[in-house]
Amino acid sequence: MGHAYGPADDVPVWLREMGSPDPEVREKAFGNFYGAAHHQGDVYPCTAASLPFLFALADDPATPDRASVVALLLSIGREASECDINAVYFTPDGTESTAHADVVAQMRERAGTFVRYAADAELLVRRAAIEALGLFLDDADLALDVLRGRLAAEDGTVERLLVICTTADLALRMPAVHAAATAWLDALIGEPASDADIRLAALVHRTRCTPQRIGRDLVPQAIELLRQSTTTPSHTPDDDAHEPNAEGENGTSASPPPTVQNVPPEIAAAFEDLERHNRVHAPTTSLLRTFHAVLDARIPERTALLTEQLRSSDAAVRYDAIRMAQDLMAAWRGDHTNLVLHLADCLLPDDPYTAASAAEALRVLAPVSEPAREALASYVDMQRTVHGGDVWAAPQPLPRRAHQEAVLALARLEDLRALPCLLNALDNDVDAWRALQVVGQLRPAARDLVPRLTRRLAGADFSQDGFGSSTGALLSALAALRDPAAIPALTNAVTAAIRQENWRTAATALDALSAFGTAAATALDVVRPLADAQDIHLRMAATSALWELEGNVESAVPKLHDLLDTHVHRAAADALGRIGQPAAMALPRLRAMLADGYEWTRIHAAAALWDIGGAAEAPAVVETLLGAWEKNDATSNHVAACLNRMGLAAAPALSRVMEELALSRRSGHFRSTAHDEELQGTCRAIVTRLM
Repeated sequence: MGHAYGPADDVPVWLREMGSPDPEVREKAFGNFYGAAHHQGDVYPCTAASLPFLFALADDPATPDRASVVALLLSIGREASECDINAVYFTPDGTESTAHADVVAQMRERAGTFVRYAADAELLVRRAAIEALGLFLDDADLALDVLRGRLAAEDGTVERLLVICTTADLALRMPAVHAAATAWLDALIGEPASDADIRLAALVHRTRCTPQRIGRDLVPQAIELLRQSTTTPSHTPDDDAHEPNAEGENGTSASPPPTVQNVPPEIAAAFEDLERHNRVHAPTTSLLRTFHAVLDARIPERTALLTEQLRSSDAAVRYDAIRMAQDLMAAWRGDHTNLVLHLADCLLPDDPYTAASAAEALRVLAPVSEPAREALASYVDMQRTVHGGDVWAAPQPLPRRAHQEAVLALARLEDLRALPCLLNALDNDVDAWRALQVVGQLRPAARDLVPRLTRRLAGADFSQDGFGSSTGALLSALAALRDPAAIPALTNAVTAAIRQENWRTAATALDALSAFGTAAATALDVVRPLADAQDIHLRMAATSALWELEGNVESAVPKLHDLLDTHVHRAAADALGRIGQPAAMALPRLRAMLADGYEWTRIHAAAALWDIGGAAEAPAVVETLLGAWEKNDATSNHVAACLNRMGLAAAPALSRVMEELALSRRSGHFRSTAHDEELQGTCRAIVTRLM
């Protein structure tokens, strides 16, 4: 598909079928195009070659769903324009490609076509075309004149806000029109007769064009305009019947989630979550997200804005603010108590759609969601009172999802008030996979949980692992609960997995047994032969388990030392570190690993060096840890944990630890909220000891 298409007979069938009167044929054709010529937004020579045909489709009034064609043209052009047209690109097969430059050239040659589309009788055609005016017109003055005309001609909020956004895009792309464009935005801001949402949009995008002008009065002014634009409350969004005000990110109506059949429930739920998270319910949502991006690190101002959003009289504004609040707290440190409490206020008994979203955010944000603990417990209790003790399995999807999310959020806070609902899930086998995600955090309830989990483990299919298998979650939960009653079931799981040649699950079961230490010594007859397994991961797990279960240095250390020369060398270093000084024979090999080119290898080796060699290794260990931390801050949790174990020997790292605590943006492994909170706690402990 690298050539330009000639006569119609040369055009691939699926390109021609994009104009089919049959909706199913058309949908499949669009899917084929996105998969073959615009995969994940990429642009290939065949993409550029398709443009004349796509423009012909868009030009033909008889083409069904012309808006999707224009939106596709916009997507292709946007992707190409974001690339350096002077750079050399290559296709997946290694062929040099000028597709990006070719696409931009064609888009600019046909810029007048987008001017015509922007005045089209079809609303959705106009939406896609308006954004193109800011990207492809080289005549900036003409583009600005067209945009002014569109603002006057359009009466829909989405379209008018899009005009203002495109004006800012144009000003940022073409400095020659920056002054005129921002002057027009200033005039719109100061026009009292204009609608409040238009003035708010002008204010946000004027700020986007000149962020250096952000002043103390900006957010209060925006909040006042937001209040004025939402004086008429809208009805509550609905998860099952998409409301007219529920739109996709591009302003088009949101489609119901695709029906996912014959897949594990976890995967179906992931698709549903993705579709749900892409919905936009209020016309101002995209605008407010832009405003938050412009404000960036100004957390007090953003918190004030989110407070207003979460307390809005418009249910759609409130709903969309939940994800924005979650994103802020997930990315930035600080005291977020008030925002968490505002999320808790969204646990509305008569609005399960909003309550489910709020509970989900609180679950994701744990442990930052601690101030919402009592609100979550009250909501769970109220749901059980209203809908009965089996509300976890309620037939109505909205109350069911809201209740489950609240229970999971409560369990993430290690609150035993979540237990009755989780037991219900396990006993009735309804969405038990959700319960398995959190039961390991309720260790005081092990006596109730372990019998249920071991029964499930006994019935597990050990020939399967990965998606669709709950075995891994069961093993992890039993390891976390640490109840010795689980040891026979875990031992049997190792045997069953080996019988099925499922080495990965067997290794996971061995790791779970290791968590019990010598209490699991009854499993040694099963574990010992596996320390010589051919599969490296299985051998590693078994060798580590041998040490934990019997503490025999002579049998474990030589095997672990040998594993330092395999691709499980980091796990072997960790195991040697847990053994400590008796593993001294590994010190030379661990010192050599400090020169490895991969920072993760270096930090595991350094931590083991300290745990085995102690103070004599401290200078090299600290130097290695700090170097790895500087190169990759995802290592920070591992680095800080080792520094914390080092006590006073970590003094040379004090300034770096204090720098970490001074950061406003979250870091830590995967930049997750929980890992970052753990990192901050460890760093504070180090500072307290060393200051």
